Amino acid sequence: MRSIVTGGAGFIGSHLVDHLVNAGDDVIVIDSLVSGDIESLRTHLDTKRVTLVSADLLSDGWQEHVAGADRVYHLAADPDVRESAFSPDKQLNNTIITTHRVLEAMRKSGVREIVFTSTSTVYGEAVIIPTPESYTPLEPVSVYGASKLACEALISAYAHSFSMRAWSFRFANIIGARSGHGVITDFIRKLKENPAELEILGDGKQTKSYLEVGECIQAILFVADHTNNVVNTYNIGSEDWISVTDIADIVTEEMGLSPEYRFTGGSRGWVGDVPKMQLDITRLKDLGYIPGINSRESVRVAVRATLES
Repeated sequence: MRSIVTGGAGFIGSHLVDHLVNAGDDVIVIDSLVSGDIESLRTHLDTKRVTLVSADLLSDGWQEHVAGADRVYHLAADPDVRESAFSPDKQLNNTIITTHRVLEAMRKSGVREIVFTSTSTVYGEAVIIPTPESYTPLEPVSVYGASKLACEALISAYAHSFSMRAWSFRFANIIGARSGHGVITDFIRKLKENPAELEILGDGKQTKSYLEVGECIQAILFVADHTNNVVNTYNIGSEDWISVTDIADIVTEEMGLSPEYRFTGGSRGWVGDVPKMQLDITRLKDLGYIPGINSRESVRVAVRATLES
């Protein structure tokens, strides 16, 4: 296949590119490299297995590269959930508007398939946990979650209106090698600065589902190869969860430290944080894919990968 990956130099995007290249795809990455790391693609660029188009999706010129593609994997977005409470305009521009521009480029070029990476935060503070894809009402509590939900709606409209096929994946917390933000990265950074004390946002009881990035990519590709509805929406996560304090325990254990924990208090780590989250992945399992790693194992793998980087 000829595949376009927006945000392909980012954390999840670069892992997706690895898998697509290994599958023999002709891959074009479109990335502004503002938050993405070109070194994540270095091997593929050196072997000419990947073409990099360094461009901001809010600019023009990149659209010509979309023509002739079999599928667009749209991962480019503003990934910072916390900052969306302070700079909502960035989410509007870098998530919603860019998604519209990608869809328009596809429509004009006749490209019919789009894979979109959404998020569990579209569910808001769900009262049904584990939360299924059919859960309503969808009431995000962060601008980040609202932006992703708006993109899902826009993609659905384009798919139905312009003979496209779409896959939207609502992720749990995806972690692993090359991740540049999140609780694990924050803990490691803080402990390197002060090994004697670890600040934990909130009360440490926030409990969520986590999944290692490689497992996430395999699930995406499996679903895309085994479904063909106009719009296909799937949760991707593990079948368990882990608290923030337990994550701190794993990080400190792997670093060989015994710091004092200092909690900032409150049930949320930040404005827009969802204290409890676990996704129902029955739909994914019924299709034939069962994740081979749980939350605790994913965290330990991610911690070790971060410390080794």
